[in-house]
Amino acid sequence: MQLDKLLRVAKWEVTKNAGGVDKRTIVVMALSLVAMGAVAAIAVSGGAGAGMDDGIYRIGVGESSPYYGVAADDSTFDIREPDPAAIERRQQELLYRGTQLQSVPRTAKERAALTELRDSTAQYNDRTLARDDNQTAAFPVSVTLVYEQQSGSSQLDPRSGDGSDGSGSSAGGSDASDGSGSSTGGSGDGSDTGGTGGSAASGGGDGGTAGGSGANLGAIGARLTGDVQGGTPSDISPPFPFESLVLAFLYIVPMNFVIQAYGSSMLSERLNRRGELLLVTPASRGDIIGGKTLPYLAGAVGVAALITAALRFGNIAPAGSYVAVLAVVPLVVLFLSATFCGAMFARSFKELTFVTVTITVTLTSYAFVPAIFTDVTPIALISPLTLVVLDLTGQSVGLSSFVFSTVPPLLTGLVLFGLGAGLYREEDMFTQRPIPLKVLDALAGGINSRRSALKMSIVLLPLVIVAELGAIAFLFVLDSVSLNVFGTNQSLGIVLVLGVIVVIEELAKSLHVYAGYEHARYERTLRSALGVGALSGLGFFIGEKGLLIARLSDLESLPIGEAALQGATLPAGLPLWVAGLLFLLPLALHTVTAAISSVGASRGRRAYVAALSAAIVIHFAYNFAVVSTLV
Repeated sequence: MQLDKLLRVAKWEVTKNAGGVDKRTIVVMALSLVAMGAVAAIAVSGGAGAGMDDGIYRIGVGESSPYYGVAADDSTFDIREPDPAAIERRQQELLYRGTQLQSVPRTAKERAALTELRDSTAQYNDRTLARDDNQTAAFPVSVTLVYEQQSGSSQLDPRSGDGSDGSGSSAGGSDASDGSGSSTGGSGDGSDTGGTGGSAASGGGDGGTAGGSGANLGAIGARLTGDVQGGTPSDISPPFPFESLVLAFLYIVPMNFVIQAYGSSMLSERLNRRGELLLVTPASRGDIIGGKTLPYLAGAVGVAALITAALRFGNIAPAGSYVAVLAVVPLVVLFLSATFCGAMFARSFKELTFVTVTITVTLTSYAFVPAIFTDVTPIALISPLTLVVLDLTGQSVGLSSFVFSTVPPLLTGLVLFGLGAGLYREEDMFTQRPIPLKVLDALAGGINSRRSALKMSIVLLPLVIVAELGAIAFLFVLDSVSLNVFGTNQSLGIVLVLGVIVVIEELAKSLHVYAGYEHARYERTLRSALGVGALSGLGFFIGEKGLLIARLSDLESLPIGEAALQGATLPAGLPLWVAGLLFLLPLALHTVTAAISSVGASRGRRAYVAALSAAIVIHFAYNFAVVSTLV
């Protein structure tokens, strides 16, 4: 790449192309932003204003009834004159005379109305008591929860200390019966009336992921979800990892608008043949792609920086720093690269919309789901969004954690840009082929000889790592479900993650080989097929050692992590000959299964599918046997 040419293309993209977005798209984006702002404003203001459930329940109650004020303060109820006939005609759900309920709830709606009235009555009583001058008499017990980082670990994390129940210790030195963390004083009539357990929201490792004292995000959470940090005992609700949800909303949603504009611009280069003008210039493909991507990359990172600055200087997250912005960069690269490939594959804007939605759902899940597991640091650190939470809440971010969270998505983004760049040429850009065939074209672009099979298996490894880490995060919740398979007691999560990982790895080893045969890059002979398959398996075996990056987060300390990574790491304490055997067996496994798929690929699509299925079965049987023996 040449910097001057790259910047010139970037300037042209900003000044001439205007993002490739038509007026209709701009209007939709503007309306979406206004709608998001309106929803946020209503949520922050406590939900005041009209709601979808206004007047949903009709109640017959007179002004002399104590329940009249309750119903009047709750917009859910539509107050009407008490009328027994209206109950029979199903024109009213509830009927009160004084304090007595005159109707018996018979339908689901009537029962729901009664439940809503009971909740509204409790809230009405609390508001009435809150206005009393003698607050000590009104609320003899007041509870305040303080969420602090605990020194131990959670029940979900097997790295807990000595106790099997994962219990922690209280601040006063006594054991907390529920392992929830430190105890804080509860205030009563001027003296302490007893302590309440303050839940620790994060586990060990390089730092937890839930809110500490460095941010005021909990205040936002209380308004949007009803979580209460203090009040009467009835007000206290279980802790919820709301910070991760808020940050996913704040940092991920703007990326969706950016990739919409970026995808439209890249597809316009193909459909309107505007890209032909750039292809005949002295600029290289790297200069063109980099220049057209740079404005959107800068825009997305700039938005993340503005969000971080707003949270910091708005005193919501005063600890926010450049670390949060740097942590978002790999996600931006991943979103843009996937969209770039989608724009190179799609044949129309309608098809691009489908591709973009798929990308948004998949990558948002990858960024969002791991951060939910705030008690299990190795799982949470799969997502770079966890680093954002750590930084904004004033917790330290270790270098190993930063590398583990950011390197896989960053390398995956670079790989996707490379695959898409293989199609950024005249013979591919302006042809209309189905998406599956375009994928094969992109893979075949890097194949020149048999040795390319080894290279492609290594190059595609970042995609494999990200997919496998995502599978671990999604299936981790099933790790506690026991499953008896072939007489072995394994968890459902381990069995499923083994299956998913086998499919991912076999596709990564064989799909580029199939693309090579479809584009006549390899000879369709048995000898050639075996050689290409062996090279592909060897390349994957070499590249598989990249999974050692998981050691940076201690992911293998979890049973599901150890099972998923057993091909790249070896259990400690094994005899030397056993360790050597387990080191060579994966090489034989990858070579054999890749050769089977390669032979099938050389015979055609149906033979490839059948051979791939056989390779998956063999690979799964091997992995399951090893896990059942060693894990």
